[in-house]
Amino acid sequence: MTSPVTQSDIRALAFDVFGTVVDFRSTIIDEGRGIEARTGVRLDWPELADRWRGRYAPSMARVMSGEMPWTVIDDLHRTALDDVLAELGGEALSTAERDAFNLVWHRLRPWPDSVPGLTALRREFTLATLSNGNVALLADMAKHAGLPWDVVLSAELVRAYKPDPRTYRMVPELLRLRPDQVMMVAAHVKDLRAAAAEGLRTAFVPRPHEHGPATVLPGPEELTGIDVVADDLTDLAARLTRP
Repeated sequence: MTSPVTQSDIRALAFDVFGTVVDFRSTIIDEGRGIEARTGVRLDWPELADRWRGRYAPSMARVMSGEMPWTVIDDLHRTALDDVLAELGGEALSTAERDAFNLVWHRLRPWPDSVPGLTALRREFTLATLSNGNVALLADMAKHAGLPWDVVLSAELVRAYKPDPRTYRMVPELLRLRPDQVMMVAAHVKDLRAAAAEGLRTAFVPRPHEHGPATVLPGPEELTGIDVVADDLTDLAARLTRP
């Protein structure tokens, strides 16, 4: 059982990014509709967004099982996009359009509370990403969305994908902190459980629109043992920072 968290315990916050900090689904849908207006290729863009995201975990699992060599998320996304377009009848989309669309992951919009919440938290804590996204993707996203990270850390740095323990150990090791001085922030309970297993503290932030109508939020029993449960990132800042 974890002890109560006080502000003085925590020196750094490590953030899951896709879904927790940025809204991938709406951004993909909107960019898809822009492609349709420009090219005339008509698709069910919400379905494409859901299927594309649905291939995220299986693609990483193939890498971690050894079925595939180490492959960064940008390249996994690009392969998955071809597969999803084939399923939905989008074969007419050109290679150039596909390449440009794949970079939508570099341009994801933040949730409305993300930038103000992160800005408030950064006054007292070191803010790091801890994402399966590759470094180039995360750096571009930060620039595009105005995300005020102190450091961009990616699973790419240890050539392993979350929930591999090496990804969570990387943060305190690189920041020269004890694991219990780092708090993992995520909208995904499995991510937080894996971080806690490596000694990190944990904060849950719900994202009720992450998967659109298919979003299912965890119940209270699933959140047992998580150190902080906040309404959003501005609420997390209010809970962790000094008045």
